[in-house]
Formats: sequence, C-alpha cells, structure tokens
Amino acid sequence: MGSLLYLIAIILIIGWLLGFFVYSATGLIHVLLVLAIVAILLQIIRGAR
Repeated sequence: MGSLLYLIAIILIIGWLLGFFVYSATGLIHVLLVLAIVAILLQIIRGAR
C-alpha cells in the first residue's frame, strides 16, 4: 500500500507539472499538487516507523 501511495504521488506531481507548464494554472492543478504532497508526507511518516 505504501508504494502505491508513492506511485500516485509521483503521477500527481507529473500531472501538476504538465498542467502548470502546458496549460494555464487552474485551481484543480494546485489541488493535485497538494494531494501529491500529502501522499508523499504520509509515505515518509509511515516509512519512519
């Protein structure tokens, strides 16, 4: 499950970067970035135990 969250976070970050540089930055793009950061933080916290 932990590696799945990490994979989702990477996909969301890539999607955010594409959306930021290719399309105009909308609120949805920033929501994706926040979700990716939260997923990475959860991965780090769960991995630290």
